[in-house]
Parts: sequence; structure tokens; C-alpha cells
Amino acid sequence: MLAHDLIASMAPPPFTNSAVDGYAVRFADIVRVAGASLTVADRVVAGGSAKGSVPPGRAVRIFTGAPMPDGSDTVFMQEDVRVDADGHVHFPTGLCRGANVRPVGEDISAGSVILPRGRRLRPQDVAVCAALGLTELQVRRSVRVAVFSTGDEIVSPGSARGPSQLFDSNRFMLAAMLRRLGCAVGDLGILADDPILIADALRQAAAGHDFILASGGVSTGEADHVKAGVESAGKLAFWRVAIKPGRPIAMGSISGVPFMGLPGNPVASFVTFVYLARAAVLALAGAVSEPFTATPVRAAFAYRKKAGRREYVRAKIRRGADGALEAVKFPREGAGLLSSLIETEGLVELPESAILVEPGAMVAFLPYLVLF
Repeated sequence: MLAHDLIASMAPPPFTNSAVDGYAVRFADIVRVAGASLTVADRVVAGGSAKGSVPPGRAVRIFTGAPMPDGSDTVFMQEDVRVDADGHVHFPTGLCRGANVRPVGEDISAGSVILPRGRRLRPQDVAVCAALGLTELQVRRSVRVAVFSTGDEIVSPGSARGPSQLFDSNRFMLAAMLRRLGCAVGDLGILADDPILIADALRQAAAGHDFILASGGVSTGEADHVKAGVESAGKLAFWRVAIKPGRPIAMGSISGVPFMGLPGNPVASFVTFVYLARAAVLALAGAVSEPFTATPVRAAFAYRKKAGRREYVRAKIRRGADGALEAVKFPREGAGLLSSLIETEGLVELPESAILVEPGAMVAFLPYLVLF
């Protein structure tokens, strides 16, 4: 994240130049006679310079990026002119004064804020910095996030799996999403269903991290011990939110370090990370808050939900018979179905006020690509 506003120290382009390959002229010479012809007085390439100003009644052969000769104000594209055997260049009518010319500062004004503090730097942002001649930027350091899963019923990939155990997928999914946000991830592995062990692990994680993220153990079962571990090692701020999938979520702090416990079901863990953990991580990184921009699409499914609860429906997009975009709901509901995340393209967000979605209704679609 950019630590300070980036102020443009110069005004690119720093000199007036041609936007095309062609011929630079004084526009007044062209408007005198329809279909005027001029002789070529000079030739300017990118990185070079003209020998002098353009004499009245003459043209200068010029190439993209080359500085405009003094006195010239318009460039005709080479494909729009005709050059005869005597070297005279014949110009068409209809072009406006200043056409195909990039004036000084056309792109960026000197002294303007070109990138705001808290911007997550994208490739195009890096390009702007390079265009301004910068070699270093002041940025915020990466947020250090401790990630762990809980449960005697899961083991790490590569370990021996018992007949009633599953391979842990959430920890790796969350770590991948965190790295996409630029975080430094500390993998604490899988913690057993032991509130004392969990509390000790939380205390140790708080000593070297900025954020602690857990998966599993936050529901109401007898073997769900994360909530108790947080209350023992620190403070629990709240528990449960009215969203589906993802109702059981614990938030609190351990020695001043924020903690978030996400559900154990993979889809619920994914959704709650996107809409809660992501925002917390970006806030810690000093990022400017930018809400998701949903795409309005037509529902190609029927769906009923409870009032007062926000729901996220996994869907893919297709073109309807009339060419309009339609959201097609994944055919199954389970929050443990990882296939639903790889066979869809995003989430349909249904607000708390919605109760029934009928085919043809407009809904808000958030592609997975915009979530990171």
C-alpha cells in the first residue's frame, strides 16, 4: 500500500510531441487552399530534434514520439496524405488544428495527486511512477497474518489420513487469498480441539503478528473450542453474523491483536473471508476502502430466503437468448462443496430485505476476479 500521496513532480509528456507517424505543418498553411501541397523541409525521429522552426509553406516528416518543431501545430497521418514523385506532400481537408499532437502535460499535471495514500499498487500504477522518473516509493509493510485451522477431524495434505478424517483445505485457501492481498502469512498448522492449547497458540501468535485468522471451531458444538480459547487468551467482541453461508464468526483481540474465527465449511470460510476478513486486512494495511462494484444481471433461477439475512448465491454467467447476461445458480446448496467455487464465476448478493428471487429479476453479481 502506498504510504503517502504521490505528487507528480513533472508534467508528462514533458515536451510537445507527435502522436503518429506523419507530417507536421503550420495549420494556417493548409487551410489557405483545399488540397494544399507542401515540400518537406526536415525530418524528425523519436529522440531527435528539428534543425529549426518550420518555415512557412513547408512540412516536416515526423515520427511518433518525436518533438514537434517550433511553429508547427498539427500532424497529418502518413496514410492520409499523398506524396508525388517530386517530393510534394498533398494534404486532405477536414483535419482540425492541433490534431495528432500531444501537448506538454496532456497526461498529468505537475503538482497533482496522481496516486492517493493507501492505494494498492497495480501494474498501471507502477507504470505511472516510472513515467515520472521515480525509482523508489514509500509503502506500508506487509500485514503479518497468522493462520491456523482447528479440529481433530482434519489433517494436512501429505499426512496420513484416518478413515474419519478430511484433508485441510481452508488453511491453504485462506493463505492464498491473504497473499493475493500482499500479506506475509505465518502458517500455524492445525490445532487440536483443546481450549487450553488454542488459548496458548493465540497468545504466541499475537506476539509476532498483526492479525490472527482461524478456520473452524467457532460454532456451537461441544468440540468447538475457539470461542472459549479467545475468551481465555483475550477478548471476544462478537459472535455470529446474519449472513449465509457463514453465520458462525468470532471476532475479538488477543493482547491488542485483532482475531477473526471463520467457519469450518470451505464455502462459508471463503465467503466470510471475502466480506469480513478482507476488509480487516486492508484496514490494517492502511488501504483506502473501496466497496465492491456489482454487475447487474438477470437471474436465471428461482430462490427463496429468510428476511433479515444477507445471502450469497454461487453462480456462473451466460448469455440469454436476447443477449443479456444471466446468472445461473449452482445446482446444490452445501457450504462444504468446494466444487461450487471452482464451477462458478462469482457470487449473487441478496440483501436482507429480499425474500424471493424469481427468474428474470435483476440481481447483483460479484465476479471472483473483483474480490481480490
